[in-house]
Amino acid sequence: MTTSDVTLDADVIVVGAGMSGLYALKVLRDRGLRTIVLEKAPGVGGTWYWNRYPGARCDIPSLEYSFGFDPELEQEWVWTEHFASQPEIEAYLNHMADRYDLRRDIRCSDGVTAATYDETTDTWLFETEAGKRLRSRFAVMATGGLSAPYTPSWPGMDSFAGTVVQTSLWPEEGVEIEGKRVGVVGTGSSGIQVIPELAKVAEHLTVFQRTPAFTWPSQNQPLTDEEQTAIKARYRELREEQYASFSATAGTTGAVIFTFPTDDRRILDSTPEEREAAIEEHGFSACRIWSDTAGDLDANEMAVELFREMIRRTVRDPETAEALSPRGYPLGCKRPVLDTGYFETFNRDDVSLVDLRRETIEEVTPEGIRTSERFVPLDVLVLATGFDAMTGALTRIDVRGRDGRLLRDDWADGPRTYLGIGVEGYPNLFVCVGPGSPGVLATYPPQIELQVGWIADFVQYLVEHGLHSAEADAAAQEAWCAHVNQVAEGTMFTAASCNSWYLGANIEGKPRVFLPYVGGIPAYMARCNEVADHGYEGFVLT
Repeated sequence: MTTSDVTLDADVIVVGAGMSGLYALKVLRDRGLRTIVLEKAPGVGGTWYWNRYPGARCDIPSLEYSFGFDPELEQEWVWTEHFASQPEIEAYLNHMADRYDLRRDIRCSDGVTAATYDETTDTWLFETEAGKRLRSRFAVMATGGLSAPYTPSWPGMDSFAGTVVQTSLWPEEGVEIEGKRVGVVGTGSSGIQVIPELAKVAEHLTVFQRTPAFTWPSQNQPLTDEEQTAIKARYRELREEQYASFSATAGTTGAVIFTFPTDDRRILDSTPEEREAAIEEHGFSACRIWSDTAGDLDANEMAVELFREMIRRTVRDPETAEALSPRGYPLGCKRPVLDTGYFETFNRDDVSLVDLRRETIEEVTPEGIRTSERFVPLDVLVLATGFDAMTGALTRIDVRGRDGRLLRDDWADGPRTYLGIGVEGYPNLFVCVGPGSPGVLATYPPQIELQVGWIADFVQYLVEHGLHSAEADAAAQEAWCAHVNQVAEGTMFTAASCNSWYLGANIEGKPRVFLPYVGGIPAYMARCNEVADHGYEGFVLT
């Protein structure tokens, strides 16, 4: 039995209608491939559909956090702020869906529950929440790196009589916060963004913090017409800068948050006066100007002390300032965050901090949260508890490859991919910005253009050459995984004291494996293009 013996609903089925899925649909369709997108949400946008919490915004400059494949799209879209808010990014992605007539091939409110490879026909069979079954030759998993919310399992969670809401599943109609006793659990990116906003309207806000964060004032401002015109006049040059940069970010506002400095100032050689001058000039960013902090833990700790000093100068209560100060892990181990008045929020009389390094959450009761030290009465419980990053959205689907192999079982000890795109044992399945690719370490739109464009070229190659399947070779996959780990060695990402979601450390029981590729976009794409130039070496083509 062959592919020609079955009825195909599409040449390619894409799972997810976020940034990756929308671009995949556009570029695959442009290549003449019948493509269908299956999306769990009622609308397009992926992350930017679900994350509607107050204060949600991107921490990449908006003029860069956009697609560059169409100069007309670049010129016609007007961003209003340096760092765009969730509603604006969602509107941009909806505009993209309308502009390129993508909606006719997107099936919303129809999430995928299972995807099974049929070896007899070299096709993929998809099953959806609505009970539909669709078949295609190729599967493109555009499920996102931060799209599988993590929900803690504290005793009594189901008993809470108030409102429980996750930042990543914030309802479109909003949540009644005004005049309520609100608790926020989590001080990662979403927690740091939502906390100042909730504090403005809650009767009292209690923040439950497990790990203090490194966060810098975003200094967000409206984009003037002059600034926007200046960037649009050199957009082609800026895109080339993005594609060639380590993190696909050119830094149009000077807020490049992914990288360490490359000048020769060493904090280990600095004087107290020079460090004080750095604080006076750079504020919270004084810890980020020293070249030796990326590879020397002693230098890193000295820089972190400058950050802690800025917290002490900002937060009036010494005990609260100390609780908010990062200790025990290096700068650069976790994803940096940009904020708007985060530390200043803790100077309010109606905001309290519970340090979960000193006390633990014992249970949730109908009236609030009981810790090992106190009881906190609450009307609303906000979970800013993050995601099962880079793998969770894939492993929550029953993805079955050859011989009925289940992807979540194959990845039980950590994900294994080739180039972050192919998986041995799962022919004709391609992953967008997955584990083993730069993923969450690089700006998504330009990265997606490069990687998803590469996938589309590969699929077109297979079709034009009459090839029925492409599967990552086991040896090539192991070599790539070893390379990903090797490149991460010696960085702050894998320091012994680092417990980050880059390593899966935020999920109980998840193996500690460094998930993204830290070698940067240019090195990554050079390898991908080398593979393509050599007839897609490392893939078994049938």
